[in-house]
Amino acid sequence: MTADYFLFLGLFGVAFFAVSGALMGHEKSINGFGVVVVASVTALGGGTIRDLLLTQPIFWVETPSYLYSAYGAVILTVISIRYLPPLSNYYFILMDAAGLAIFNIMGMEKALIEGTGMIVALTMGMTTGIFGGLLRDVICREVPLVMRGDLYATACLSGGLAYAALFTLDAPYAWCILGSLITTVFIRLGSLHWGWKPNIFKKGCTPKS
Repeated sequence: MTADYFLFLGLFGVAFFAVSGALMGHEKSINGFGVVVVASVTALGGGTIRDLLLTQPIFWVETPSYLYSAYGAVILTVISIRYLPPLSNYYFILMDAAGLAIFNIMGMEKALIEGTGMIVALTMGMTTGIFGGLLRDVICREVPLVMRGDLYATACLSGGLAYAALFTLDAPYAWCILGSLITTVFIRLGSLHWGWKPNIFKKGCTPKS
């Protein structure tokens, strides 16, 4: 992926996660500055942890455009909340799913650029996608989505595996990205719409104490 495409994708991912953080902050009746903090942590947290683990410059320090994208998305969200009819929880779910899918790809791409193996790239993708939302939920005193019964981490991993499969087959980058995006968003939204659950421990199989 070229640097321009990587930046373009990243700006969208940051914006989507910033919106999801702002909506969560509003739902929890957090004050104006608090909403900015929650949105910023959501948008920048996962990528920051990824860059620290890869010993790379922090992406938003090296390229301040990510900050403009995050803050711009927060401002537009606050204006929409204040002057438009109440937003449905569907928008939060959609923004979070889109941010998860995009950040998953960004984490994998950055790891592969640094010469890691695919298993490390998959882990970096999940780290980038999950940790911003995890920090958001902790700050807002919510049980993190990744720790609930919904397919959150599983959606992220599935999208990563779709990317890895297409990458291994030498598919064009556009197909790798599109396949990963569709897989992640479909599984994430499908788990909420149809009630899919990761039934690892089924009734009657719980280990005895």
